[in-house]
Amino acid sequence: MEIIKPYSTNYKYSKGRLYQETESNSRTPYMRDRDRLIHSAAFRRLEHKTQVFVHHEGDNFRSRLTHTIEVTQIARTIARHLGLDQDLAETIALAHDLGHTPFGHAGEESLNDAMKLYGGFDHNAQTLRIVTKLERKYAQFDGLNLTWESLEGIVKHNGPLKKNIPTAITEYQNYVKKIDKRQDLKLKFFPGPEAQVAGIADDIAYCNHDLDDGIRAGLFTIDEISHIEHIKRIIDSLELKWGDIEKRRLLHETIRNLISDMIKDVIDESSSVINKGMFQNVDEIRSLDFPVISFSKKASKNNEVLRKFLLKKMYKHTIVNRMTTKAKRIVNDLFTAFAVDFSILPIEWRERVEVKNRNQKYRVISDYIAGMTDRYAIMEHKRIFDLHDGWSGTSLYEKRDR
Repeated sequence: MEIIKPYSTNYKYSKGRLYQETESNSRTPYMRDRDRLIHSAAFRRLEHKTQVFVHHEGDNFRSRLTHTIEVTQIARTIARHLGLDQDLAETIALAHDLGHTPFGHAGEESLNDAMKLYGGFDHNAQTLRIVTKLERKYAQFDGLNLTWESLEGIVKHNGPLKKNIPTAITEYQNYVKKIDKRQDLKLKFFPGPEAQVAGIADDIAYCNHDLDDGIRAGLFTIDEISHIEHIKRIIDSLELKWGDIEKRRLLHETIRNLISDMIKDVIDESSSVINKGMFQNVDEIRSLDFPVISFSKKASKNNEVLRKFLLKKMYKHTIVNRMTTKAKRIVNDLFTAFAVDFSILPIEWRERVEVKNRNQKYRVISDYIAGMTDRYAIMEHKRIFDLHDGWSGTSLYEKRDR
């Protein structure tokens, strides 16, 4: 039986939705938020968006979708042990990467550079645009009309926003303050504990699964990671238990143990902080100047060692750098082409550009490119720039249901 603690986010006291709706008799508001995300077009497109490796480099590497599912599983586990609302933690985890461009962080960097004079680009802010504006499914409103708590978690799962706030988030804040001041996302404050869980679950997932993908790609070996002290202890214990274990199984067991150790550390450390605070409601947690969901100092140090290893051996590897260069070029070429000639945008997007001011016109181009999958971006680049293979006709993207 699920035990909900008093410091968790209680759906019965939700601040509601921007547009009033009759809530479901069979699902809580956070369950409905989760279901709306899963059924969104943006969520489906994550299947063909880069985590580290572009989709055509191998079928066994993680995509944004599989990464998101893994983050969600970890978030639910932590939330359950801490007595938090699992559905809200799951919702925020499912949404956390919706705003990513094709080609992952390489695409984001390129699009941000292109948009520098027009408000920049940030994938968290883009997620907010998707769930409040760009998804067009419902008769009553644009977006998904998620609850305040889900939106708060989406925007602040990495912590408060006190400076350099992305334009898209500022615009949303200004809008809701005119419509319903209760929907102000309180950017300077920490989010509720479920959002903090989603943020730390993302850290756990990407570190360990990038380690797995890096070895599968041949960028480094399990022998190399065995030189990292806390990983060496795990490998030594596994070899002592299982003897001459097959390398593939050893890798899986190592990653599995690393994830379990991190989850346990977060649960233990967070439980200690929460017990000391004796919090009686979620707003007491939001009012703090530190997160209640965290790693211990020892685990944080271990994580930093692992991140430095991945930066050197994986993220800066020649193979990844070459992919990054190609990806940035594709995104930059597409933006430049559309900015020079709006008429080559698909009809639906061209219509959106025609009614916008200058900065908004470029934001529409940014929205279009950010919504592309890796393979669609490659195809669109080919259609525009390849004189021989660019005559393939109307794209499916124009016909699809947004």
